[in-house]
Amino acid sequence: MPVSESASALEAQVRRALDTVQDPELRRPITELGMLKDVSIDASGAVAVEVLLTIAGCPLRGTITADVERALSAVPGVGAVSVTLDVMTPEQRAALKDRLRGGDPVRTIPFNRPDSLTRVYAVASGKGGVGKSSVTVNLAAAMAAQGLRVGIVDADVHGFSVPGLLGITRPPTRVDEMILPPVAYGIKTISIGMFVDGNQPVAWRGPMLHRALEQFLTDVYFGDLDVLFLDLPPGTGDIAISVGQLLPGSEILLVTTPQSAAADVAERAGSVARQTGQKVTGVIENMSWLALPGGERLEVFGSGGGAAVSGRLGDTLGYPVPLLGSIPLDVALREGGDGGLPVVLADAGADGAPEAVNAQDSGETAAGELRRIARELARRPRGLAGRSLGVSPV
Repeated sequence: MPVSESASALEAQVRRALDTVQDPELRRPITELGMLKDVSIDASGAVAVEVLLTIAGCPLRGTITADVERALSAVPGVGAVSVTLDVMTPEQRAALKDRLRGGDPVRTIPFNRPDSLTRVYAVASGKGGVGKSSVTVNLAAAMAAQGLRVGIVDADVHGFSVPGLLGITRPPTRVDEMILPPVAYGIKTISIGMFVDGNQPVAWRGPMLHRALEQFLTDVYFGDLDVLFLDLPPGTGDIAISVGQLLPGSEILLVTTPQSAAADVAERAGSVARQTGQKVTGVIENMSWLALPGGERLEVFGSGGGAAVSGRLGDTLGYPVPLLGSIPLDVALREGGDGGLPVVLADAGADGAPEAVNAQDSGETAAGELRRIARELARRPRGLAGRSLGVSPV
């Protein structure tokens, strides 16, 4: 093969390899995002790559460099690899933002677009302390482990806890007015806790809460998600009403415990769907029982609360509201939350996927029941009524 043909073939292989390198925050190939400035290959096979970062202080610049080097080192014929990082010009950043927004100059909520296929679940509870945030994080992690593209908005502004449950310690990246959320375990996550110092409280009233949620939904770039979870504060206050206004197509997942007092207030939280026009997808009962060493079940908080909420909400709303599952009290669930590792991933194998994901998860452990619920939610069919199919009659 002539030298020129050999060099051309090597360059084609190098560029194909670079197509596999994704920006760790945007989760799209750097070649597609206009981040690849230049590629040169000398006669010895040494490759020099210039990559444009979105901002000068990009926190994951080391990850991008390592990913480029790893991708190119696997190409036969490539010798040394050098990566030079530069920064996009304002014009290049504007072009990138336009590309990410699909050419839409207006800042809107992408999940409300007629062609959006993202399923939005607002996880609610009647009262605090029922494990709503832990359920949210673990359902999201289980779905991400199944290969779905998942995001979380921590809408509990006063009681934010999602960053800690996912072990997220770094702030989001700002590209002008666009916010790129941190990614943990494949989950893109945003929380007001990422913008406050230490454990400072957020003392905001209604209008500011609404504005914060609206900014999360418009300014944060989540990309093309399969599922978006919103971790709502307990009760039927400002945020619950704002979610109904800002995301009218969102569905409610209601978390309760078996205790009758918790079930009563959970029913009220679900009944707000009549006013907001949302649908209640189902009820999840948490802390259902404690497995004793002898195999017996100790019902610490009583029994039947989840089934009672399910039945009463079905009567109130006029359609079936199923009990999606009952999660037992499990020390591993608490330990996973404290350690920033969702319990559904705690038994991950070498490939990072939970070993029991493809097995028949039983409800005997919190991890198994959460994975089962996540699979059921992921398999729910999606109707196409009212959605644009992108076709026109000839």
